[in-house]
Amino acid sequence: MDISALNNVVPSYLNNVADAARKIGSQDKGFDSVLQSMMDMVNETNYTQNKAEEAMMQFELGYATNTHDLNAIQEKATIALNYTTAVRDRMLEAYKEIMNMQI
Repeated sequence: MDISALNNVVPSYLNNVADAARKIGSQDKGFDSVLQSMMDMVNETNYTQNKAEEAMMQFELGYATNTHDLNAIQEKATIALNYTTAVRDRMLEAYKEIMNMQI
């Protein structure tokens, strides 16, 4: 076995390669990270829904008069809720498919 082609292989180089390999392994997306991102999405959707309710109350009480802003806030909350619901449905579908797999 000819190893004469291996130049500049020193311990610091090997340590850098090992560190890079560990970083790649740590970026692996597991179920925990997917679940955490889903929970973040639910929290963000809840926040937008609360903001839409707050804007509606401000409009009803007469503190806000711009219907365009109210409509934009409500539309954003509706889209966020629809998107979150679609992602939830897909996750449940994937979970059911995984549970039905034969081992």
